[in-house]
Amino acid sequence: MTILPLERPLDARPRIGVSSCLLGAPVRYNGGHSRHRFLTDTLDPFVDWKPVCPEAEIGLGTPRETLRLENSDIGPRAVATKSGTDHTDALAAVADRHLRSLRELDGYVLKNRSPSCGLFGMPVFEDTRRVEGKGRGVFAARLTELCPELPVEEQGRLSDPGLREHFVERVFARARLRALFAEGWRPRDLIAFHSRHKFQLMAHQPDGYRRTGRIVAKAGTDDPERIEADYTQAFVAAMEHKASPGKHVNVLQHVLGMVGPRLDDVRRHDILEAIRGYRAGHLPLSVPIHLLRHHCAAERVVWAREQTYLAPYPDELSLRNTVIPA
Repeated sequence: MTILPLERPLDARPRIGVSSCLLGAPVRYNGGHSRHRFLTDTLDPFVDWKPVCPEAEIGLGTPRETLRLENSDIGPRAVATKSGTDHTDALAAVADRHLRSLRELDGYVLKNRSPSCGLFGMPVFEDTRRVEGKGRGVFAARLTELCPELPVEEQGRLSDPGLREHFVERVFARARLRALFAEGWRPRDLIAFHSRHKFQLMAHQPDGYRRTGRIVAKAGTDDPERIEADYTQAFVAAMEHKASPGKHVNVLQHVLGMVGPRLDDVRRHDILEAIRGYRAGHLPLSVPIHLLRHHCAAERVVWAREQTYLAPYPDELSLRNTVIPA
């Protein structure tokens, strides 16, 4: 297979929105913070942050009285527990004020268990009685309403290796997509981008790869703005699907099929054993990935070597080093 020369960089630096307290800012209701070490120590060197604390932005000082979600005829309201002051509209308006910059982001990490930023499982009360356990913080609800395609996660779920890897992979993929559609992109740029993302898309949703491919086929004849919008929507939708071990094995075998004919039996056997070990839940995904990367580079299998699937984010993040039981 041939691959077009890449004239737009694929190593775009992601821009991530984040609840300020997760980076160590002392803006929580008690004057403290919720510094998250994966964000501040591991991910920080590779991304640009946009920190926001909705409660601080609307003028609530620290320390301050706590808020909770209360049931109403028009949906949950963020209400101060002592004074009864309703801060719902002000908190939601923070997302509206940041809309322009939100649309330039590649992802967002929210503080969990927060009536403003909690993304999942927030309790909703009626008087003193808990009536629901699936609420969403006011700012988080407005953020996801305004930017439904934006990868959004809450920091508590980043403790799960699979969810953490999926979120980071989506963020870096979206940053590359943003860099692609900077001013003056041409059909050949989209073709090169799509070609390099083939295996990554296949690992998440094979139908998504085919769907995006049909859009790319129209790049030279259709309206560029429509192509950009359609491809973005289809690409993001495909990446939303979490890659399964079975899909990973399928892609690994595809890569092996490209480099395997150039290898002797011993090296080919080593890769096959690594793939089998991953499929059985004995080895992390990083083992067959690094073997394939090494041999694709050594044998100059350029098309496979330049697949984003083999290096979707910086190796230093070590997100594929966890053994996932079969």
